[in-house]
Amino acid sequence: MKSLIPLLQIELNFSDFKFGLLCFISAFAIAMVCIPPIIRLVDKYRLHDIPDSRKEHSLPTPTLGGIAIIVGMTLSIALWFPFSFSSEMMICFFSMAILGAMGMTDDLNDLSPKYKFIVEIALASLIALSGIRINTFGGLFGLNELPITAQYSFTILAIVGIINAFNFIDGIDGLAAGMGFMSLITIGIFLTIGNDKSFALIAFALAGSILGFLFFNMNPAKIFMGDTGSLVVGFILSILCTRFIQGNSNAAQPIIKAAPLFALGMVLIPVFDAVRVFSQRIWKGQSPFQPDRTHLHHLLSNAGISHGLTSKIICAVHGFILIEVYWLRELRPIFILFMLIATMTVVTIAFYNIHKLMRLKKSGRGPASFELS
Repeated sequence: MKSLIPLLQIELNFSDFKFGLLCFISAFAIAMVCIPPIIRLVDKYRLHDIPDSRKEHSLPTPTLGGIAIIVGMTLSIALWFPFSFSSEMMICFFSMAILGAMGMTDDLNDLSPKYKFIVEIALASLIALSGIRINTFGGLFGLNELPITAQYSFTILAIVGIINAFNFIDGIDGLAAGMGFMSLITIGIFLTIGNDKSFALIAFALAGSILGFLFFNMNPAKIFMGDTGSLVVGFILSILCTRFIQGNSNAAQPIIKAAPLFALGMVLIPVFDAVRVFSQRIWKGQSPFQPDRTHLHHLLSNAGISHGLTSKIICAVHGFILIEVYWLRELRPIFILFMLIATMTVVTIAFYNIHKLMRLKKSGRGPASFELS
């Protein structure tokens, strides 16, 4: 059965999504079942995330929710995967297991950022060696097919960057999970259209797990995904975006002409935010890894806007960007990049002004104060 989505003009053959839907539903159910025992286990052994001056929550909260996300995804794929596992996919799951184990260790006993960075580079290099590489810029800056050394360099940079960007954005209830869910559903649909159905199943399975986790992570959160979840979500999303770029460039009829920029749209908010915050810290003479409260979600939550509303606002912006980057797909790559950067610049300025306005209201120098919830 085929259907045309009028707003986006996307023709979908729903029979192609049969296994994706099964993976999604199974992963959702498994994650939902797994999380309550994890919460009880964390409570029993007091493995909570303890609040401090730079964290948003005020009470000790169970972490390790990423375990349920990983278990839900892997079990659902094991149940419904209709293909033989390729060497690329086996390496992806092996790397995910290593990264998940490192994230869990970090959640329980803080690891050195340098150690985590070395492991991330090693795993990103392994993915690039497996054959999953960014092989083109899609005409951006006049660059199409990249030399092999550039493919390795940009792939490793992109994977490590996206992993950490998602880790940084995971600062308030429901934000990283909500954005990850939206991007995974989107990239899963386009991987399916591009006939990369094996990796599309990973997208749908992970999206299902995240949706099950979100039921417990919405404000006020009963559990956090922790580094166990945020590192893996960023890692898998970076691989899926790379696969889409690669498959689209090799297709006789590309689905999206500017595939690299379409993939960028999947991760634009966390990547733009990480680059902005790092640049500000370096400009001030600080270490780029020095924690502070200048991320996008901090600009709103510091102004007194609730975590729930902050997550909804940023996820709404993310949804707009996903639609925007698709609508602009036929334009010149440099113009698409300009529009994406302009959108994030406007959003960031707006968030800064909301922050300043709310501070003025609280100080009594602005109009009568009001409460956002």
